[in-house]
Amino acid sequence: MFLSKSNTNENSITEGVIWKSMLSYFGALLLGAFFQQFYNTVDAVIVGRAVGSDALAAVGGSAAMVTSLFVGFFMGLSSGATVVIAQFFGAKSRKEVSKAVHTAIAIALAGGAVITLVGFLISSWIIGVMKTPVETVEASTIYLKIYFAGMIPNLVYNMGAGILRAVGDSKRPLYVLIVSCFANIILDVFFVIVLGMGKMGITYGVIGVAVATVLCQLISAVIIIVMLMRSTDCYKFEFKKLGFDPSMVSRIIRIGLPAGIQTTMYTLSNILIQSSINEFGKDAAAAWAAYGKIDVLFWMTISSLGTSVTTFVGQNFGAGKYDRVHKSTRQAALIALIITIPLSVILYFYGKGFLYIFVDNKNVIDIGVQMIKYLAPFYVTYIGVEIFSGTLRGMGTALVPMFITLSGICLLRVSWILIAFPLNRTIETVEASYPITWITTSVLFAIYYVIYTRKHKI
Repeated sequence: MFLSKSNTNENSITEGVIWKSMLSYFGALLLGAFFQQFYNTVDAVIVGRAVGSDALAAVGGSAAMVTSLFVGFFMGLSSGATVVIAQFFGAKSRKEVSKAVHTAIAIALAGGAVITLVGFLISSWIIGVMKTPVETVEASTIYLKIYFAGMIPNLVYNMGAGILRAVGDSKRPLYVLIVSCFANIILDVFFVIVLGMGKMGITYGVIGVAVATVLCQLISAVIIIVMLMRSTDCYKFEFKKLGFDPSMVSRIIRIGLPAGIQTTMYTLSNILIQSSINEFGKDAAAAWAAYGKIDVLFWMTISSLGTSVTTFVGQNFGAGKYDRVHKSTRQAALIALIITIPLSVILYFYGKGFLYIFVDNKNVIDIGVQMIKYLAPFYVTYIGVEIFSGTLRGMGTALVPMFITLSGICLLRVSWILIAFPLNRTIETVEASYPITWITTSVLFAIYYVIYTRKHKI
């Protein structure tokens, strides 16, 4: 059964043809990302169609930015655990892998509890600070509070999935997402349509979707923990071993904290973007939310590649196979180009059709089309950010990549919004912050990658 798979000989990350192994690993990650987004897209479609565009803006606008802020920080922090486990697994240090696994799950439980508490306390305040359209304030706030209630299972699943991926298993996290995705569809339909919550108004419709999401996160967490408990390999999870190993906490934080701060600052800059978009009214907010559901096609692809290269580099770096570290980087970049270019073309010419999946308001559609046509051609300029940062993270360096991201994306983007936007208050001015920062940061990462590998003779 897939719950108890443990044959590590099936992993070919440190042996064989890299691009074939990477495509297989990446393929499972991408399918997983697809189901994760399908999971979220079902929420958006049901809310947008059964409740209305205001509800879509509530779920996919300010509230989505806030949840991304908190989850993003933890995911950045948990990437430290993924790198540590991948390096020890590649070096065949079984005892250290076990310590890292149990410390990682403990961090997920503690982190989830803290985020839940903080989230409840600041939900109302942050929704107001983001200049959320008045029509969606109540629904956005309630959605946030319910989402935060499910933060522990959310983080436990993500950490558990990260552990499996670190040891080269990208298939079982996919199986969990598939189960969770279909459970979400059933629960969405049950709460919003069968129980009629969608007809009770925007707030009740959003509550139905939020509850369904939290229940599915709980299902995912339980399944992933059972998988780890039934393993017979060094990454087997046992509750009696759950705890914080000081040396592992130190390793994980050294790599993960900079990544967490980097992700948080990235999201904060996006929150500033969201606040700027909100100034143009609820139609623009709904269009940005709908565009975000389409835009995610690119992000889930490039993010999956980033995770792939981190795992491949981490295991090969741990095994001392530096030639495979460089090959993994180059081949991941090539795969990214081959996928990104046609995807950008499809979205540019056929993006309008995708928008109709979520909304049928003509003005919202028109604004969304403009957003797609402006940004899709620049996706290729972001590839360097994800591939090089993934490589550097896999080698265990995170501090300088954090500063590169903070300066190249966050600081530059915030400066653009604070300086350029007041001079020309148009949606195009807001959108321009993306390609400007993508290009700058990709160049900075490429330069640092060359400097780092030469300095350390990798």
